[in-house]
Amino acid sequence: MTQDDASSSGALPAAVRERERAVAEMFVSLADTLVDDYDVVEVLDNLVRSCVSLLDVTAAGLLLDDQRGQLALVASSSEETRLLEVFQLQNNQGPCLDCVRKHVVVTSGDLEKDRDRWPVFVPEALAAGFRSVTAVPLRLRDEVVGGLNMFGATSRSLSEADLRLAQALADAATIGILQQRAVHRTSVLAEQLQLALNSRVGIEQAKGVIAERHGVSMDVAFEALRRHARDNNQKLHDVAAGVVRGDIAPGLETR
Repeated sequence: MTQDDASSSGALPAAVRERERAVAEMFVSLADTLVDDYDVVEVLDNLVRSCVSLLDVTAAGLLLDDQRGQLALVASSSEETRLLEVFQLQNNQGPCLDCVRKHVVVTSGDLEKDRDRWPVFVPEALAAGFRSVTAVPLRLRDEVVGGLNMFGATSRSLSEADLRLAQALADAATIGILQQRAVHRTSVLAEQLQLALNSRVGIEQAKGVIAERHGVSMDVAFEALRRHARDNNQKLHDVAAGVVRGDIAPGLETR
């Protein structure tokens, strides 16, 4: 490294350097999905959490096409987001659904002004504490397999730089999901997505077991699941299944 390079690197604020490192790590994680035996649910959970840490958003959720014409929730950064995404699906209305159906980015910098646009969804989003939303498609060329929904607690739109990064993350995740098509038949994707959806059901059951057992929130229960899986080098859905069976009892210690 030259002196000029070192000077230029050192001039970057610590927060900027940390963000660049986190962005690089997220793309490395998404690239790992191109190898065999990866956990789709965990990859997508990491994606929505990375959006919250890397972008100017408060929460994020992700819907996937189950290849049978239906969208389903597979990842969310918080319990409020999970409930709001489920509400979109139940009422067949919301920005993420529009995003997937139209294959375009859908934004609202001020949900209060968009009540006519989504008359059922907006009041629920506002009640949950969200004031803005951006939805980007999970796409590979003309194929869209889902949508990444990002919520803000303030009334403002994402910057162009954050929007480009969000789309790049979503595109990379899409490649990871679809790459099996290059090796196997199309039916493999449907089976893989169905496995992801089934895994999510088991994870939600395990969260409920931990929350009930310890009297904690669903978010705290999920963090206990994630920590146990990471510390013991296990897949998230395997830990969830163990909790439901009663074989695993994740601790609630914090770090």
